[in-house]
Amino acid sequence: MIKKACSSRFILLILPAVLLSSVVLFAAQGSSHFVEAGAIPLFGYQIVNVYPHSSLAFTQGLVYDEGVLYEGTGLYGRSTLRRVDLETGRVLQQTNLESTLFGEGVALWKDRIIQLTWQSGLGLVYGKENLTGIGNFSYQTEGWGITSDNKSLIMSDGTDILHILDPESFAEKGQIKVTANGTPLKGLNELEYIKGQIYANIWPTSWIAIISPESGEVLGRIDLHGILQENDILGSKVDVQNGIAYDAREDRLFVTGKLWPKLFEIKLVPKAGTIE
Repeated sequence: MIKKACSSRFILLILPAVLLSSVVLFAAQGSSHFVEAGAIPLFGYQIVNVYPHSSLAFTQGLVYDEGVLYEGTGLYGRSTLRRVDLETGRVLQQTNLESTLFGEGVALWKDRIIQLTWQSGLGLVYGKENLTGIGNFSYQTEGWGITSDNKSLIMSDGTDILHILDPESFAEKGQIKVTANGTPLKGLNELEYIKGQIYANIWPTSWIAIISPESGEVLGRIDLHGILQENDILGSKVDVQNGIAYDAREDRLFVTGKLWPKLFEIKLVPKAGTIE
């Protein structure tokens, strides 16, 4: 029922939504304590709007800016950076990565877009206006997610460590060690900086962690199980939830997943601290 590709980095599923949620929940390594962490506030979701999303987009990075989404997609030979119309899901502009690169997270910095690659140790820099490559940089870890707090870039590598990068030189300035109730939280993936906190998808689950950038402590956990329904899949291959974007002007939160046919605008709703 689960098809694993050549790497454990991604999982393709053809499953009813309930089974999908259960599989990715119990497939998580190093994050079961996070799911069960009763002392950490738990949030569910209310769906506000639903938008179309390309079921061919293996979403690895997502950011909102002035009415459009900038999306980084993965898989070898299929990785892209694209500008997407939120309302229609239409790709307005696209740049294809070299076939040897597996695209990962994206972030905005001034008039530039930063995109990571998975195991190549290569970051890509584009002009925001035309998605044309204008530079690159290197890093020593894997590249997973990236975001900006308007002062620095914050990068994940799939472990419990977030790396703080200078947005001009890309040199590492520091690290954030992320913990849930004192235990390292691994699997930190796509990132978004929202109202002074870091939101992180926890791979390969349907959970999002809300992280303090000062202490690295998990301040909240968001349960997105069931947001993609069985009739949304209709026998198609989908992968895990991944992709967080925030519209600061309108206070809108967007989430989607790899190969998902829909993108959701949601509001967070407090939940009881137990898992059914």
